[in-house]
Amino acid sequence: MRTEGTTKVREALRDYLKALKTEFTLGMILPTKAPAGQELAMERKPSGSTMQDSVTPQSLDMVGVKIPTVRIHMKEVFNSPADELYSIFTKKELVQKFSKCQAVIEAEKGGKLQMFEGFVSGEYTELVPSQRLVLKWRCRSWPDEHYATVALNFQDLAAQSELELECKGVPVSHEESTRQCWKKQYFEEIHILLQQSKDSME
Repeated sequence: MRTEGTTKVREALRDYLKALKTEFTLGMILPTKAPAGQELAMERKPSGSTMQDSVTPQSLDMVGVKIPTVRIHMKEVFNSPADELYSIFTKKELVQKFSKCQAVIEAEKGGKLQMFEGFVSGEYTELVPSQRLVLKWRCRSWPDEHYATVALNFQDLAAQSELELECKGVPVSHEESTRQCWKKQYFEEIHILLQQSKDSME
């Protein structure tokens, strides 16, 4: 009798625990890979900072694959009109000249972008000739499927032009390397390309 009672209690307890587990897991959302498009669902921050090469501390937020991110803001003046500078980011032969690598440049909405032997990739999401470019942009070393939004605004200043870069959604751990990528791989190389072009015309 005693053994039979113990067995029945154990069975009842096992059934109760099984039911409890089932009830507990109902409605739980298990982590899944973010669907396409969600990686850009980022909080919009008011822009208005005029600081050069600035990172606003309040821009830390969670984006895409749920990692802490930061916004990078940079400005650079180039010795060329805005339309010429815009072309350097949208014409394959010019991109390959300043990057010194083969590139995939499909400068149209939804068009692909691949540079620096695949280290940088993304797509064009907005194109306003000579004024503005918006890219879905990532470095190969970033977490899978995570993209930043890069906005490039071109402003004519007589014979020069100012390029304002806003890069939102950069992983905090890659902040400095991303900043250096834009400074050294883009800005410095574009300055050299423009100078070479000017020299060849003289």
